[in-house]
Amino acid sequence: MTLFPTRAVLALTAAVLTTPFAAADDAVQTPLVLGPVEQWQADPTVILEAVDVTLDDFRWLARPVVVFADTPNDPRFQTQIELLAARMEDLAERDVVVLTDTDPEAFSSLREQLRPRGFMLVVLGKDGGVKLRKPVPWDVRELSRSIDKMPLREQEIRDRRALNQ
Repeated sequence: MTLFPTRAVLALTAAVLTTPFAAADDAVQTPLVLGPVEQWQADPTVILEAVDVTLDDFRWLARPVVVFADTPNDPRFQTQIELLAARMEDLAERDVVVLTDTDPEAFSSLREQLRPRGFMLVVLGKDGGVKLRKPVPWDVRELSRSIDKMPLREQEIRDRRALNQ
């Protein structure tokens, strides 16, 4: 079981509780299961587990930030999640989706493609390419600066400024 800060747990709980229902018939209501993209679109501050996610899921939609560890009890993992959860709004402004993978035995698609060793923070661009790998936790300010230097992000900033003028 993965341990997340209270804020992330509340966001995930809210997403589940507000999930729309599809009527199978008049007597039974079946909850719709949202995929990872739909969960992120419904709440861009949610932290998702990487088990059912592929890099193609978020291509050209979001910048995945993937946090790997061999266990959710890794102090570096816990520190990283706390740092990210404290400023999720700043990441959401940059179209960042936070994904976690703390189970090497699950052989997730992301773990196979990115090949982490122990704790690792990976920042990917909207094109799905690896932009940054860090073996230690980074705060959101450092991540934001790195993301803001990416050519596509610079274009997004220019486009936003042009719309506001």
